[in-house]
Amino acid sequence: MYFDLPADQLAAYTSSQIRPADFESFWEETLAEARSHPLNLTVTAEPTVLATVDVYDVQFNGWNGEPVRAWLRLPHGTSEPLPCVVEFVGYGGGRGEPQDNLLLASSGFAHLQMDTRGQGAGWSRGATADGAGSGGPQVPGLMTRGILDPHTYYYRRLFTDAVRAVQAARELDWVDPDRVALTGISQGGGVALATAALCPDVRAVVARVPFLCDFPRALQITDAYPYREIGAFLSIHRTEAARAQQTLQYFDGVNFAQQATVPAMITVGLMDATTPPSTVYAAYNAYAGPKQITAWPFNGHEGGGPEDDVAAIRFLRDMTAPDPSAAAGEPEVGQTAAAM
Repeated sequence: MYFDLPADQLAAYTSSQIRPADFESFWEETLAEARSHPLNLTVTAEPTVLATVDVYDVQFNGWNGEPVRAWLRLPHGTSEPLPCVVEFVGYGGGRGEPQDNLLLASSGFAHLQMDTRGQGAGWSRGATADGAGSGGPQVPGLMTRGILDPHTYYYRRLFTDAVRAVQAARELDWVDPDRVALTGISQGGGVALATAALCPDVRAVVARVPFLCDFPRALQITDAYPYREIGAFLSIHRTEAARAQQTLQYFDGVNFAQQATVPAMITVGLMDATTPPSTVYAAYNAYAGPKQITAWPFNGHEGGGPEDDVAAIRFLRDMTAPDPSAAAGEPEVGQTAAAM
């Protein structure tokens, strides 16, 4: 059902989120620290039953020099550098199995799917720990890990991993380093938006039903997980709400959107209680670069499903063309709406 703002108000909605004065310097310092560690990129062929896609197990150093895993999927027999799409995973999931998620490679892209530190036990398997001694993947419950200080918050580590994944992609022999784009759904969409702001030289970003946007409104209008984890924490730690909200300012997709300038495709389900429509529009309306949004009036967190898949492939293909400004069929940038 519809529970959020009417469509005309969504189109004009802006977030009340505050952007800290040191937002950019916080992230510059965070990424500079990450770059002080060697990338230590390793690539190992992964045996599979697949005939049309080759898979490689990739490892690189992310935040604090800690190892992060990924799958690299390529069209079988790739010998020339390809445009690459770096994908980030939804909340609770990991990189999954090597034979999963074949659409991007089957569409002609090099596809680097980053594992999500500490996750990967909710709906797909992961293999990356959240730091030494953390014990590896866990069932979701990470939204409040370190939330009382931006330096210790979980998403500082995850967003840093994502930036390092872009660096790793560019060093792969099968990848054209000048033709890298980003994608993700839900949490993956939120990570992709943040990474687009922190890696301004990528070609494009596709953020589908993005999570981690407009925390002030999300915490007021939905009690669905994962946002509910924060509300549950603050219902016990009642006096810490201001500190938690100050931390979240450094990780809000709305604040990243304000400095992101690469072409963006964003999708939203107007019946989505997990990432409420107004929170997605908050990021879209704040987005500084060329942008388009597709709203699905009768869908929830699944968004446009296979229709979004096809639209994303076409958008990414155009944006990663050797000369994207001359790409045939380059999508018009602006607001769009799905058929009623």
